[in-house]
Amino acid sequence: MSIRIQPAERMKTLPEQFFAALVGKANARAATGRDVINLGQGNPDLPTPQPIVDKLKQAADNPLYHKYPPFRGFPFLKEAVARRYKEDYGVELDPATEVAILFGGKTGLVEISQCLLNPGDVCLVPDPGYPDYWSGVALAGAEMAFMPLLEANGFLPDYGSISEEALKRAKLMFLNYPNNPTSAVASREFYEETVRFAKRHGIAVASDFAYGAIGFDGKRPVSFLETPGAKEAGIEFYTLSKTYNMAGWRVGFALGNPQIVELLNLIQDHYYCSLFGGIQEAAAEALTGPQHSVAELVATYERRRDALFGALEGIGWKAAKPAGSFFCWLPVPKGHTSMSFADLLLEQADVVVAPGNGFGENGEGFVRLGLLASEERLREAAERIGRLKLFE
Repeated sequence: MSIRIQPAERMKTLPEQFFAALVGKANARAATGRDVINLGQGNPDLPTPQPIVDKLKQAADNPLYHKYPPFRGFPFLKEAVARRYKEDYGVELDPATEVAILFGGKTGLVEISQCLLNPGDVCLVPDPGYPDYWSGVALAGAEMAFMPLLEANGFLPDYGSISEEALKRAKLMFLNYPNNPTSAVASREFYEETVRFAKRHGIAVASDFAYGAIGFDGKRPVSFLETPGAKEAGIEFYTLSKTYNMAGWRVGFALGNPQIVELLNLIQDHYYCSLFGGIQEAAAEALTGPQHSVAELVATYERRRDALFGALEGIGWKAAKPAGSFFCWLPVPKGHTSMSFADLLLEQADVVVAPGNGFGENGEGFVRLGLLASEERLREAAERIGRLKLFE
């Protein structure tokens, strides 16, 4: 007779995994034989640049990497990301104390709440925002206070609208620009205001810079760490997933405040024994090798953006073009909710989009599309939607 398994209470507090449900719907539709165009996920569709793959193949033969790696990673990888930040953003980082290696950015985004929050503490979370922020807060037993990201404010939080009660208990705040899902970008002035706000209220900033390399119209997104005083106020999460199409390699970093970096290193000492050394060497190649593949990737997304929005204009679906990231944030037509519209597109156009309410209450009324298909397929998706005559 089997024992009765009793899940820990923390397991009951975890939010539903939004993307798992979305993938399930898309796969079920495709399994019927339909030609589904999936624009609902954030999974890069292009391959990792070949020099990075070749470096991994070569490094896999090194017997040094067949042993356990150093718990906190090889110094050469920390030095590589510090060099990239210096070249791209003019930010000086001490590889030994201001860089933590992560199993992908998502891991750090969940771990930081466990490092900084106690039950009863508050985390300021963007709404709409990346749902995995919620997961870390739930695991820490803390509470969330949502910061509405409204179109009227450029999808930036209004710090003046946060309640005094939330500010008294807040210990951590998540920001994400270029933004998922809204594709908004942040200015230097906004980050200067953020540093002042964070220091005034004693709130650590967690800047999620996953899409930091992807800016359009000749503009490079601003890093939070470029701001004077940013290292005293918090850290930035960076990942190779989007910049180098390395989502499956699971390489990320936490950069900045040395106390927070040490806490993340400490919790990971208990969870992991760092990344396979061959992957670390390949990641260093990505960061220190020629960067023309990054420029080509951004140009590809910009061409896709322009192709899609040209087609959307043709069917009467109007929205602002994204300034960064590889997402598009589009209003749903009258008479629909985010979910009903997403379901309609799947069932009648075989097009998958992510309903905005999956990213928070203030995502209602929007859907998110990813620029993660060819220009031809993006135009075809728009044409299929246009046949439904929803925007006339």
